Amino acid sequence: QVQLVESGGGLVQPGGSLRLSCAASGRILSRNDMGWSRQAPGKERELVARITGGGGTNYADSVKGRFTISRDNTKNTVYLQMDSLKPEDTAVYYCSAYQFGIAYWGKGTLVTVSS
Repeated sequence: QVQLVESGGGLVQPGGSLRLSCAASGRILSRNDMGWSRQAPGKERELVARITGGGGTNYADSVKGRFTISRDNTKNTVYLQMDSLKPEDTAVYYCSAYQFGIAYWGKGTLVTVSS
């Protein structure tokens, strides 16, 4: 069993930055892929960024060049650095971990981009 707790969400103006953190506990392995997804009101959840155990990354086209996913395996923590934020980035952001074919999810943290 894996537990994930997100933090770092909040209100930010367009063009601003936020860094989200996801603390993992339980039977998490440093080689597990982890990711960030988001769900805006009235929309389906979409994968924003994913990082492998070896540090390989991929991003949704909508955030490439603006968001950066990283991990600190010594702290069992994954980060999402979000720069040049836009109003359309407003959503609940969820952390995920993938282990033995199972996806684990946190409860999410709200990011609101508004002036």
